[in-house]
Amino acid sequence: MAAIPLNGAKAFIFDAYGTLFDLINPVAARAARLGSKAGPLSELWRRKQLEYSWLRSLMEEYSDFWTLTGEALDYAMDSLDIHDPALRADLMELYLSIPTYEEVPEVLSNLKARGLKTGILSNGSPLMLTSAVNCAGLTQNLDFVLSVDEIKVFKPSPRVYNMAAERLRLVPNEIAFFSSNAWDISGAASFGFQAVWCNRNNAPRERLPGLPMAEISNLRDALTLLEG
Repeated sequence: MAAIPLNGAKAFIFDAYGTLFDLINPVAARAARLGSKAGPLSELWRRKQLEYSWLRSLMEEYSDFWTLTGEALDYAMDSLDIHDPALRADLMELYLSIPTYEEVPEVLSNLKARGLKTGILSNGSPLMLTSAVNCAGLTQNLDFVLSVDEIKVFKPSPRVYNMAAERLRLVPNEIAFFSSNAWDISGAASFGFQAVWCNRNNAPRERLPGLPMAEISNLRDALTLLEG
């Protein structure tokens, strides 16, 4: 997909997990204790985390993302016959200090230097997001951090994207939204954001409504969309 310049975007909003923060790291940091189960645990944990968020939204049975993340980890560990409470606590704690992808600080700093508003719109709970942002040293380059905990429904509900638009007092097409999750991009594009898919893993496109206006391989490429 060819990248086209962003048209009049006044704010750059980013998804957190998998977009700014490296989801592979919490399990990779403990790979020695998991052996051959490290990869399967990482994949299953993330998959169940997302499934639980979508299903809870449909069921109107909200639980914050920290609780949901723990429930997904419990399922993944049980499925792989891993019974280690200390490891479980360690993996959850690592989520609070999860590192960013290497280009993230530079990109956010560059956007701020251009006078653009920057922020996060995430399923993460306030506790998780505040801790991760502080540990990564991103605070000075973010104008806001929005959690779905305020409205108690998860992305890709249109209510989530509307919360951001209302908070910024912008119409949807004045907001550029970046996510590595194709389903999140579909939701944001359907709502009317200028949605840019950060396709870090060269995944195929989803067969969902709401198309990205551009596809990039990492967030550094986002800066090229400001040219012209």
